[in-house]
Amino acid sequence: MLTYFALRAGIARTIASIVAALLVGLSGSAPSQAQDELSSAERCLSANFNVSLGAQLPRTAARLKSGEPLKIVAIGSSSTVGLWVLRSAATYPEVMRRELSRLRSNATVEVINSGRVGDTIPNNIARFARDVFAHTPDLVIWQLGTNDVAWGGRPDEGLKRSVLEGVRALKAGSSDVVLMDMQYAPQVLASASYSTMEGIIIDVAKQERVGLFSRFALMRNSINAGVAQSELVTFDGLHNTADGYDCVGRALARAISTSAR
Repeated sequence: MLTYFALRAGIARTIASIVAALLVGLSGSAPSQAQDELSSAERCLSANFNVSLGAQLPRTAARLKSGEPLKIVAIGSSSTVGLWVLRSAATYPEVMRRELSRLRSNATVEVINSGRVGDTIPNNIARFARDVFAHTPDLVIWQLGTNDVAWGGRPDEGLKRSVLEGVRALKAGSSDVVLMDMQYAPQVLASASYSTMEGIIIDVAKQERVGLFSRFALMRNSINAGVAQSELVTFDGLHNTADGYDCVGRALARAISTSAR
């Protein structure tokens, strides 16, 4: 009997040692595993924690502070539509709405998605009356420029005047305005004119003192921080993945919330 109990005790000690070693190993690797398990969207957000629009949004701020409903129109092309995601909830405008509602829990936020596949800047402007002004928005997010260069377009001073006139028309409707620039994606970077288009958007935003949400910089920062391009850009080399749209929408909502204080 003594031999039997001694054997049981020895087995128990061995099992306890193995369990203790496993626990130590698991606890030591937990932070690394947690980092590895972060989604691409979370890592993208971490690389862009201080995004700024560079302008105040007075009408948006007034709505958020008063608790009155805030109406946002997002106009643009296929990346506003949310091409290649299967649910409207995964589009950047809807992600933005949810995040803004989370950040401002007392706010009622309505977002109207006025994206249309294939639109260029002139196409967008031609739709302003029906797809923007008819909704009397407090804030307009104008995503622009991609289709004007990705398919061989050459932006010039005439196109810059169009952007300038478009922004002034949006402001004349008493809306706050945020311009969203192009994607940092292979189809854009392959264009010899993408930097010219970027310069136009930046110059107009500064001149008219409207917000600029640089999707280009956001995606570039993320890739430079180690997020694989394929985690943010789909097979077509242009549109965002679900994680890419998620990062864009949440980062934009945070920038809006900060600019509307």
